[in-house]
Amino acid sequence: MNQEIQNTELKKPCINCGAELKYQPGTKNVSCDYCGHQEVISLDENGFKELELYPYLNQMGAQKHSEEISMLHCKNCGANQHVEENYKSLHCVYCSMPLVLEDAYKEDWILPGAVLPFQIDQKKSFQIFKGWVNSLWFAPNNLKKAALDPQFTKGLYLPYWTFDAQLRASYTGKRGEYYYETQRVRNSQGKMVSKRVRKTRWYSASGTVSGFVDDTLVKASKQRKGRIPAKVGHWNLKLLQPFNSSFLRGFVTEKYTIPLKQGHLSAKSEAERIAERWCRQDIGGDTQRVTQMDMQLSKETFKHILLPMYISAYRYNSKEYNFFVNGENGTISGNRPYSFWKIFFTIIFVLLVIGVIVFFNK
Repeated sequence: MNQEIQNTELKKPCINCGAELKYQPGTKNVSCDYCGHQEVISLDENGFKELELYPYLNQMGAQKHSEEISMLHCKNCGANQHVEENYKSLHCVYCSMPLVLEDAYKEDWILPGAVLPFQIDQKKSFQIFKGWVNSLWFAPNNLKKAALDPQFTKGLYLPYWTFDAQLRASYTGKRGEYYYETQRVRNSQGKMVSKRVRKTRWYSASGTVSGFVDDTLVKASKQRKGRIPAKVGHWNLKLLQPFNSSFLRGFVTEKYTIPLKQGHLSAKSEAERIAERWCRQDIGGDTQRVTQMDMQLSKETFKHILLPMYISAYRYNSKEYNFFVNGENGTISGNRPYSFWKIFFTIIFVLLVIGVIVFFNK
């Protein structure tokens, strides 16, 4: 595989005033915050770039379909983030620790094949976050003050792998069909009563199933801290667009840290679960047993894709807390601190109320 490095420019100046153009969430436009000039993002007419899997697995050093980007590594939590030159200062989106711009380095990555652009803007995500914080019981006042400052909420593109494959699996197993018998049993009072008991007749089964496994989604990054909660980790992949770096303008982009080979192993495990489910459906009956299965995958391809997430990092009493807003659908989740004094005075107040009630009811 020949090495083909593409140096994709992630910033583009406004033709009117020279300021940076930024992507406008929910649109296919970039615009200038200063003069209002807008440009339409041009998309690849050929659609997504599905890459053949095994040439990459066999030659892990090859970087065909790659680009060179500037990266900063957070020494506190391990996140690798793309940093744009316009940032005068930057804090890690996961743990809020300062990043040293002088430590930026150049690195190649497998060029994303697709991106799900942000569908809600930073203002909307801030409103969602603020409403959630204000609804929390016993939240420290400092937390609510932090929620009033939108600079703590950053838009981040998360890296994922997706895998496609043609699946074929041969199986042997058993099909179970229920039937019922009436038996006489002794109940808890010691009396003999009639009880309907379910039993199963088993029949041998074998066959072959096949089909296309589309877009198996596998996380491509991991940090010691700041893991994305499962509650907000769902996106509508039908909204994916062919990759264009213009969608990244104005946002932080995280580079994958889980290698393609490891991602493929996770996808293969998911394919095995899918194959077993297909086998059970093929066996039919009321219940099934798959005793042996031989699965084969062919025509395997993959994409490196980017998915949108707003993250707010907050430090309270030397502990780190993260809040996440899905950049596509607005779902929110996070861990939160509790105010000891609010809980303490609430307990005291409740005890006083109980004491007063008891006193006047003597």
